[in-house]
Amino acid sequence: MLTAEQVVAAQKANLETLFGLTQKAFEGVEKLVELNLQAAKASLAESANHTQAVLSVKDAQELIALQAGMMQPLAEKAAAYSRHLYDIASGAAGEFTKAAEAQAADAQTKFMAVVDNATKNAPAGSETAVAVMKSAVSAANNAMESVQKAVKQATEMAEANFNTVAATAVNAAKTTTTTAKKR
Repeated sequence: MLTAEQVVAAQKANLETLFGLTQKAFEGVEKLVELNLQAAKASLAESANHTQAVLSVKDAQELIALQAGMMQPLAEKAAAYSRHLYDIASGAAGEFTKAAEAQAADAQTKFMAVVDNATKNAPAGSETAVAVMKSAVSAANNAMESVQKAVKQATEMAEANFNTVAATAVNAAKTTTTTAKKR
């Protein structure tokens, strides 16, 4: 049985985890706001520079070359922004995942302590029921570990795919820019 002190300690730990995760969420929002402000400032400055460059163009060929020259840097900046955004999101998700895994491990440990205590105090002749219960708990723990491993693998695969797509987009922009400049 759980004592009042154990319940209070569990509630306190849960509140500390909640406040910690809330802090991490706010940090993620702050990073996102900072990233968007930087992107907006850079975009405004680049728009002003581009407008000045367009106004100084002397012929259509120069305008086409100017426009083509913007494609690669624009794609690279979009890819960099996406990478930063992904890093912020995955960092926040990682913090939440760590907290969830820690909470699950703690709950699992406490549950196993209750099961062990119950098996020690089980009446004679209930060995089969106790063995079945322990086997079910062990199977559930193994399933949880398998799910956690699968989620980690899927996350790593998604990150690799994201990086590949970003690199492909930048390379495509480079190719387009090079082709446009040759014309």
